[in-house]
Amino acid sequence: MSITPVDIPVIPALKRGTILSLLSRSTRIDGRSPSDVRGIEIATGVISNANGSAHVKLGLTQVIAGVKVEIGSPFQDTPNLGNLIVNAEFVPLASPTFEPGPPDERAIELARVIDRSLRDVRAIDLEKLAIIPGKKVWNLFVDIYVIDHDGNLIDASSIATLAALITTRIPRASLNQDKGEIVIDRTTLEPLPIRKKVLTATIAKIEDHLIVDPSLEEEIVADAFVTIALSEDSLITGIQKSGMGAFRQEHLRKAMDMARQAYSLYIKKISETIERGAQAPT
Repeated sequence: MSITPVDIPVIPALKRGTILSLLSRSTRIDGRSPSDVRGIEIATGVISNANGSAHVKLGLTQVIAGVKVEIGSPFQDTPNLGNLIVNAEFVPLASPTFEPGPPDERAIELARVIDRSLRDVRAIDLEKLAIIPGKKVWNLFVDIYVIDHDGNLIDASSIATLAALITTRIPRASLNQDKGEIVIDRTTLEPLPIRKKVLTATIAKIEDHLIVDPSLEEEIVADAFVTIALSEDSLITGIQKSGMGAFRQEHLRKAMDMARQAYSLYIKKISETIERGAQAPT
């Protein structure tokens, strides 16, 4: 799906006509082909007091994700699992339509999509985040900040979240049997137990044309969107459609192929960034 402010003025029919005319020649308003994603820049370790963090530029869209871990109590319905909590915030300077205050429905929806992409496939082994099953577990907080909005917030947030999670380190926690206390060893840091590297890929439909990684201009004139969650084995782990338009079966098959191609590019960029320890994009 697309997280697009609903109160942006409608693009004139001329703009939609221009976009459609270009798509009829297999090109886009920014020069990309329908299957091309925008340039990606990723940096990790950008928040000094977080357990993991990443800054992503997807074209002109910018997102920061931070991960914090704290000891807490498990949820009653999952006593033997750690807790995953995803939040999103739209920084007012990111778009003239973003307003100060608590997260609105768009931010809540963005957080929900990212949460589901991870939770539904058990991307993180939350059972291994239980310190004392039924009593004490690690709370895993993922905070997403949109700092510049030029379309496709979901994929940018998904990339930032996965990069932050992969680089997250948590201190070793154990139970002191004699004192009945939890001992935190902050000199021994361990990676998160990540089972699957899940990312989303968003495809927009404008009339009969499908485009991956839509820019804001393209989102505004699009008829419908499909966001596809995938893991590194090319397994599709979730699909969500939004917008009033419909996807025929052949559209969905093509969208899945485009999503797999985008996933390969996204995960390759994450891997390359982590290997070289890239600094924050400018």
